[in-house]
Amino acid sequence: MPPEPPSFLTPPAIGKLLGVTPETVIAWIRSGDLNGINVATNLAGRPRYKVAQESLDRFLTRRMTVPRVKPVRREKNYASVKSEFDGLATVRP
Repeated sequence: MPPEPPSFLTPPAIGKLLGVTPETVIAWIRSGDLNGINVATNLAGRPRYKVAQESLDRFLTRRMTVPRVKPVRREKNYASVKSEFDGLATVRP
């Protein structure tokens, strides 16, 4: 059986899916973060981008956040700080 042809999405469809504007999606394409194809008949005119579903999946995987591990906080040892100041006298005017 032949492989399925890739499905393509437009910037407005991707924007609706992700909750961003089509301009944001186009900015991702222009910056190279998201791979898109310009399918315009006149390359000197307005670009008409299409994005393969596979490219969108890779983009989303790269931008996925991983929960940060909360650092373990050490308790302060006030006993050692207190012992340093035991011998000091305070002078008040």
